[in-house]
Amino acid sequence: MESATARTGPPLPDVTGLLDGIPGQHSPRQVTRPAEQGPRVRRRRPLRFPVPFTLSYAAVLAVTSCVAAYADPAFVHALQQGSSTDVAHLLTAPAQVLLASALWVAGGLLSPFTLGFLIVLTVLERRIGGARTAVVFLLGHALATLATEVPVGLAVLAGHLPSSSLHRLDYGISFGVATSVGALAGLLRPWLRLPLLIAVGGMLLQDLLAFTDPLTDWGHLFALTIGVATWPWVRRWSRERAGGTAQAARARR
Repeated sequence: MESATARTGPPLPDVTGLLDGIPGQHSPRQVTRPAEQGPRVRRRRPLRFPVPFTLSYAAVLAVTSCVAAYADPAFVHALQQGSSTDVAHLLTAPAQVLLASALWVAGGLLSPFTLGFLIVLTVLERRIGGARTAVVFLLGHALATLATEVPVGLAVLAGHLPSSSLHRLDYGISFGVATSVGALAGLLRPWLRLPLLIAVGGMLLQDLLAFTDPLTDWGHLFALTIGVATWPWVRRWSRERAGGTAQAARARR
């Protein structure tokens, strides 16, 4: 009788839905371990040169120096004469000759100004950036050229110099290098700034006293003075660049 009653009693409630609420009843999830994940792809950072202006400019100077060394002398003379910042060219095409004259190295790659160019502009560009280094270099190159050639034109007009002085061959990077040296001195500590200015200034004065090329030697002194006059700007640019570099480093962390 009891077994019959059990078989004929009311059906038990469906509890399959309650099983999910009991801990340990869920189906095991597949957990991916870090070791089972695919290899992490590393992004390659683009190759960047720390001093692009100096390196690019040096490459151009190397090309023009090779042309001056191995090309036909008459052809080279014609190119340099067309790039000369003499009074005649400054009156007709000032912007073109001011840029073209800075593409040649007087004396070739073995000139002392070539080594000075590489060292000084590399350090200066790392401190203030490529565009601002170009501004300093070209500013000194242009102003020192005008400071030496304008008196020649006035002297010719006054009759103190012959008309051939209007076509004096004048080209090279020495004015820009001297300006960059003066500008860089403003970013150095006093114990290094004063010896640099004394050494460079003394060398330029010695060249002037030798009276080999007084016009160019005066231009070097003018260029060095122009570089010293840029100290307020290069110091501010250096602080701005240092602040931007620090901020970028914090952002990469």
